[in-house]
Amino acid sequence: MHVVVTGGSSGIGLEVARIYARRGASVSLIARNLDRLDAARRQIEQASGGKAKVFSVAADAAIPVEISAAIEACEAAHGPCDILVASAGIVEPGWFHEQAPDLFDAQWQTNFVGVANVVRPVYSGMRRRGQGRIMIVSSAAAFIGIPAYSAYCGSKSALVGFADALRLEATGTGVSVGICFPPDTDTPQLSRELKSRPKEAELLMGRIRPRPAEEIAEKTVAGIDRRSAHVYFTASIAALGLFGPLARPFIEIWYRLKSRR
Repeated sequence: MHVVVTGGSSGIGLEVARIYARRGASVSLIARNLDRLDAARRQIEQASGGKAKVFSVAADAAIPVEISAAIEACEAAHGPCDILVASAGIVEPGWFHEQAPDLFDAQWQTNFVGVANVVRPVYSGMRRRGQGRIMIVSSAAAFIGIPAYSAYCGSKSALVGFADALRLEATGTGVSVGICFPPDTDTPQLSRELKSRPKEAELLMGRIRPRPAEEIAEKTVAGIDRRSAHVYFTASIAALGLFGPLARPFIEIWYRLKSRR
């Protein structure tokens, strides 16, 4: 089995890769930073006593030619991709009227366009072979607007429509398409994000203790095993996912009242 993980140098992506390596799968890691990729590959190999089969290649998912070449390299190393976990993502909090356009656009390019870029070459091969699994990592922020997170919420929300449409396109092909919605997760990216998260966003999001990346990765992999269409992680996220359109007006009223105090 060959598992390809984008955003595989840290956080949820790295923990997902660890799980599959322990299962004996061949694992390919894709991320932008070569040094962190090399460190991640060594960690997985050392933990397995040198038995893990890990390949890594640096590429920016937002650049089609780079990610296509990376997928080709991964499949040359380990064979056709059986499972794709699209975990690469970035977040840059900032008020829409103040945030530089390049920071806003970068989040869309990585979080949405980057996912489509990596799914495209893998999905085509899966359809030809009549088998494969794709899991897209979105966010609980896909279900609710958060102040100073317009780019992030928008890009993660767009993934829901993309995944749901692609799942229907894949009907009868042997390819499953799932999407998961992690809460705040203890990752290096969250540590950076919290430094610029405004109080208005924290008021809405609360101060919930971040979940360990290992826990989120385990539930993500369990969802892939079951070929789940949606993985919610918590009851509150499931409620937002299932009843968000009904709940959002009340959440917005609550937020306006709280923000006036």
